[in-house]
Amino acid sequence: MDNLELLNFGSDKLKSKGILTYQLDAEILLSKILKKTREDLIINMNEKVSPNSVAKFKNFIERRSDREPIAYLLGEKEFWSKNFIVNKDTLIPRPETEMMVEKLVRLYRDQRINILDIGTGSGCIIISLLSELKKCRGIGVDISKKAIQIAEKNKIKNKIISRLRFQKKSFLDIYNYKFDLIVSNPPYIDKRFLNRLDEDIRKYEPIIALDGGKDGLDVLEKVIYKAKYLLKINGRLALEIGNKQFIQVSRILKKNNFKIEINIKDFGDNIRCIISNLIG
Repeated sequence: MDNLELLNFGSDKLKSKGILTYQLDAEILLSKILKKTREDLIINMNEKVSPNSVAKFKNFIERRSDREPIAYLLGEKEFWSKNFIVNKDTLIPRPETEMMVEKLVRLYRDQRINILDIGTGSGCIIISLLSELKKCRGIGVDISKKAIQIAEKNKIKNKIISRLRFQKKSFLDIYNYKFDLIVSNPPYIDKRFLNRLDEDIRKYEPIIALDGGKDGLDVLEKVIYKAKYLLKINGRLALEIGNKQFIQVSRILKKNNFKIEINIKDFGDNIRCIISNLIG
C-alpha cells in the first residue's frame, strides 16, 4: 500500500465511527509511524509503505476508532512548544492550562520564587514555568505514583533537573514550607456528570484526576484552604476551574482571605483560570 491508500483507509474507518477529525487523525498517525511530517506525506502520496508500518498504522486506526486519544496512541502531547510524555496515568494537557502558564510567566519574569504544583500529573505546568523562569525553583506533588514516574521522565527530557523535585504525596501532607506561588489543575468535574463526558475522556483519562466530588468543588475547596497555610502573605494561587464554576470558587477564595487578581477566559469566553492573592 502507498501513503494515499493508507490515508484513505484510515480516514474512511474513523469517519464511519463518527470521529470528526478523521482526516487529520489519520495524517498524524501515519506521519508518526513513518517519522515524516504531514507535508511530506501529502507531497509523496504514491510512496510505498512497508508491511510492518502498514500493520502499525492499522492497529493505531483500530484503537483510535475505539476513541483512544491521539496523545495516548503517540505517547506524547505538545504543550508550551514542548513534547510531554503522557499515558493513561496522566491527564492530557489542554490549551486552557497553557493560558495560565502564559500569564504566570509574564507576572514572574526575572523574579526568584518558589513554586508548588498541586496534582502535577505529567508535570507539564511546573516544567513549562521553570523552563521560562530561570531563577525559580519548584516542587510538584501527586498522589499517583505512576503519574510521578511520568513527571520525572518529563523533567529529565526537558532538562529541568536541579531546580525541580517531584514527590508522591498529598498536598494535605505538606508542612513547614512557604511558597510564593501555588498552581493547580485539580479535579473539578461534578461526580454526577462523569458518565456524560466524551468517550475519549471517560474511557481513557484517569478518573482520579477528573472527579471533583459533589458539585466538582470538593478538591478545589481543599486546595484553597490548604494554600492559605502554604503561601507567603501576598503569595499567589493560580487555579484552573471548570466551566461555570467561577461564582462558587470566587466565594470560597474570599472566605479564605484570597483576593482575585486575574481571570483567564477560554476561547468560548468562559472563565477557566483564576489567579488570586493571599491578603492575610
